[in-house]
Amino acid sequence: MEIRRRFESLWQQAADNELDHWKQSAEGCLALCIVLDQFPLNMFRGEAKSFSTEQQAVAVCKHAVAKGFDLELPLERRAFLYMPLMHSENLEDQNESVRLFEKSALEDNARFARHHREIVRKFGRFPHRNKALGRQNTQTEIDYLNSPEAFKG
Repeated sequence: MEIRRRFESLWQQAADNELDHWKQSAEGCLALCIVLDQFPLNMFRGEAKSFSTEQQAVAVCKHAVAKGFDLELPLERRAFLYMPLMHSENLEDQNESVRLFEKSALEDNARFARHHREIVRKFGRFPHRNKALGRQNTQTEIDYLNSPEAFKG
């Protein structure tokens, strides 16, 4: 339980912009993306809070790309830097995710990014998040979520 409290504390610091000085390097941006994107998705699964720092992570990712920091990272780490774009419900972010994964020849990630983009293109959001975020499903989303093709996070 102690380790979880430490992770939550680190995530809260990042959420409160107390770790913004990490954005000065490639490794720092990567770490901040992981803390803002991956930590909450796993710590708060099924809760709205799991998506609460998503756009902060997207902003860090875009900052890192603009600075060329992404190109300083080994490919297996770079994938985690780009991940917030794939998790965004913004179609422009989805398009950028696909572009970056393809440009980096991260084909497995690119395949998942294209899949995520198609969901956002079709529904304008990720239907599997609706319950946690208190959103009503449309009938089309219900049909999709009940299908074998459904992505459930």
